[in-house]
Amino acid sequence: MGEKHLIVSGLQLWQWRNVALKAAIATDVPSMEVDWLLLEVAGLDRLALRLESFKNWPQIQLQLPLEELEHLWQRRLNDRLPVQYIVGVTPWRQFKIGVSNAVLIPRPETECLIDLALASASNASGHWADLGTGSGAIAIGLADVLPKATIHAVDYSLEALAIAQANADNLGLANRIRFYQGSWWEPLAFLKGQFSGMVSNPPYIPTSTLATLQPEVVNHEPHLALDGGADGLDWIRHLIEISPSYLQPGGVWLIEMMAGQADTVQELLQNQGSYYKIQIHADLAGIERFALAYKS
Repeated sequence: MGEKHLIVSGLQLWQWRNVALKAAIATDVPSMEVDWLLLEVAGLDRLALRLESFKNWPQIQLQLPLEELEHLWQRRLNDRLPVQYIVGVTPWRQFKIGVSNAVLIPRPETECLIDLALASASNASGHWADLGTGSGAIAIGLADVLPKATIHAVDYSLEALAIAQANADNLGLANRIRFYQGSWWEPLAFLKGQFSGMVSNPPYIPTSTLATLQPEVVNHEPHLALDGGADGLDWIRHLIEISPSYLQPGGVWLIEMMAGQADTVQELLQNQGSYYKIQIHADLAGIERFALAYKS
């Protein structure tokens, strides 16, 4: 395939965009996704899109042929393939995080975990763990705000770890993050009792609820990263039980959870007996989404 297939006129692209916008509205896909796709694939900026000034440009360089873009857009509309998987990246904090269907797409609300970790970090220079790292977003966020810390990122999926490692490489943080294949804390036994903090966005959807999620999620995102067992709390329970032996006194325990789980999680932390200063924090939408505690 020669370069010429990747060159279109501004008018061609403008016509494609108009058709795509109509199709988005007709199928209940957010129309902003069309422009987001063009920002990534055609290198257009928001102003050119808003003013439609690109319509008059003689040629625009695409990253993939227009036919391929159209094919992928049809998959977005008909198969509900998430636009982030089409483009292969998603914006998260100030980064562009590479994604594929081997990893969960990092959500904007999860960005709050990084701010909470920074605010709670009494020891910003020690060992921190990101358990269930997926795309590596949380590990990357931690490495960014805790420049003196060493981040240990664990995932069960080798495919996910390959993406996380590539993201760390691309963002220049590979020397600060170490990646391990395994289940939760298991690969980190050699540092038992030495962790300053642990952050996790574990699977927390109740199994019976999975089928009711948006088709974009249930048909395309990895179930391993979503399924939290019968009540959604299997892995959170595990992290509450196991983490005290890995954290040093005063170490931070921080997770994301689902709306409606906060009371139970708070109770589980209290009953475990190894935590103090247990807190629940809301996300920007006001949903109680984060639980934070310290190892006593």
